[in-house]
Amino acid sequence: MAAKKNTRSAPSTNEGKTPREAFRNIRNFLAGQHIGATRDDALLDEVLKCLFCKLIIERGEAENPTNEEDPFLLAKHFRSLFNIVREDFPEIYSQDTEILLDPQSLKYVMYQLDFCIMDAESDPIGDAFEVFVGAESKGNSGQFFTPRSAIKLLVEALDPKANETVLDPACGAGGFLSSVCGHLGNKGASPKDISGSIYGIDKDTYLAKLAKVHIALLTGEHPTVINGDSISLQNGEKNIREYLPTAGVDIILTNPPFGTKIISATPEVMQEFDLAHKWTLDKNTGSLCKSDKLQKNVPPQVLFVERCISLLKPGGRLGMVLPESILSNKSYRHVVNYILEHSELHAVMGMPEALFKTSGKGGTHTKTCLLVATKKPSKSKPKSSSIFMAEAKWCGQDSRARTIPHNDLPLISESFTKSKEGKLKEHSNLGFEISNKDISNFVLCPRYYDPQADNELNELSDTHHLVKMSTLIEEDAIKIATGDEVGKLAYGTGDIPFIRTSDISNWEMKADPKHGVSREIYEKIKDKQDVKPSDILMVRDGTYLIGTCAIVSTADNEMVYQSHLYKIRVNKNHHNLNPYLLLALLSSKVVQKQIRSKQFTMDIIDSLGDRISELRLPIPKSQDQIIKITELVKSSVYKRIEARELAKNAREQVTI
Repeated sequence: MAAKKNTRSAPSTNEGKTPREAFRNIRNFLAGQHIGATRDDALLDEVLKCLFCKLIIERGEAENPTNEEDPFLLAKHFRSLFNIVREDFPEIYSQDTEILLDPQSLKYVMYQLDFCIMDAESDPIGDAFEVFVGAESKGNSGQFFTPRSAIKLLVEALDPKANETVLDPACGAGGFLSSVCGHLGNKGASPKDISGSIYGIDKDTYLAKLAKVHIALLTGEHPTVINGDSISLQNGEKNIREYLPTAGVDIILTNPPFGTKIISATPEVMQEFDLAHKWTLDKNTGSLCKSDKLQKNVPPQVLFVERCISLLKPGGRLGMVLPESILSNKSYRHVVNYILEHSELHAVMGMPEALFKTSGKGGTHTKTCLLVATKKPSKSKPKSSSIFMAEAKWCGQDSRARTIPHNDLPLISESFTKSKEGKLKEHSNLGFEISNKDISNFVLCPRYYDPQADNELNELSDTHHLVKMSTLIEEDAIKIATGDEVGKLAYGTGDIPFIRTSDISNWEMKADPKHGVSREIYEKIKDKQDVKPSDILMVRDGTYLIGTCAIVSTADNEMVYQSHLYKIRVNKNHHNLNPYLLLALLSSKVVQKQIRSKQFTMDIIDSLGDRISELRLPIPKSQDQIIKITELVKSSVYKRIEARELAKNAREQVTI
């Protein structure tokens, strides 16, 4: 049935409520009043039926009754409208589907739905999904609904045109696809053309149906949304490629499922993927080579990288959400290599950890990046074009998913637009450029290339020697080691302090560490640990504590330190470096900023790893300055040690 022209209004509801607030009201009402279902997905199904009836009214195919009418007359009217819905959308509703709400509940729902569904400036259907389904619905399978701020940024970055085909191979409830609908609607595309140009795939039957409903409600048309597996390209009937344009799609926008433990494909399917194989580094050429051996298990986000590129036509554009670990960890450098070999990389934008948080405990702290690239016509070496990078601190919500006024994503979007136009003059964490040749160690993590850290260091070059830790290691000026894990069963077996990351604070170790180990354990590993006064312990792994330092005093004559700590020893050297100066240097803002840029997210924690060797230390050229810093640190450390011992003696006096 052809859609009639609709006069659109702003998406506000009665009494000035937003659609999201209206859906919250509906959810609370139905959960308490509707007999027959209280589960959110069942309640959502009824609300969606009402929304389809509203769509028929918005298209001008039926009258909108007043809310003063008798509930039973209203119910009769809307049930007759739903007959039209079943006829128009048989792929969504079978002929025996009915509205199950009682008349009073139906009247309440329709009264709350006082906004325009087909408003290109908003996505009220997305509000309904988030209120009823929530971000938890996909959490167990490694997937979370993509926040709209990130969706908007990627859609703006790829800027779909009216004649281009768009695919989301992990579409969920249709977040990216609905945003594309709004984007194209703003460009004047017709609902029919919009619906005909977008494709969605999702393994979850329910979510695939939600995506289909989502786009159908926004356009009044019949989108192609497939319930199938994008990795195997099967849906139980035929190869999924048969549903898609033969030459490939113009644009892919997606947020694939994350998770290292998810079994994403069978060995037979994995055999088809280059990224499912083991890769080795040729030390002579520095290139990565694929072997014939398969990895035991490959995270779905890795296979999705290859699948997305394969589904694009040559010259097609990719916008993708990926865990930062994929773009930074050594174990995934073959993935970065694959991206660079098969696409022209345009942008990598780091997101805050709060992006996928949905509540204090809900969602995930997984740190992600948004990637923008174009598929190469054929495999070739990367060009010398620049890559836009940015690192957002704020995304419009905090770690408890509460709305806050700070949001860096719109500013990053503006900077990326300037970069594409060659007008990005000022570089900051919200927008800077590097060249392909600047990519180091297969790392694409934006904060690794933080221009501010380098700028601040270079400003010190006249008054300081900028010495890399790797140079000091090669010259044997310093020696770095890591500790040992003794296992939880060893905790509390003795009084020898077991120093953990949480025991390091303000240049000292806590006098009463939480866990002590037996002398037997200490004697077994003390020679290997080889802890001496003036050694520096520095946090290697964690999140907020990485880079925190303490110096070993003569009072700390017996201890065991864990593997998440570095032990740094200063030897004789020609740099005038001593333990107290090094402690100050490592704790300085300019070095701490480097540490922040070089700590990468692992599976569950961050780590500085062997990138500690990349730190550059600003050693003063002035001998007087070195002496002054050394004496200040000595004084601070000695006073802290004295205070710690006095407190310890005071506690012991209590029981004498």
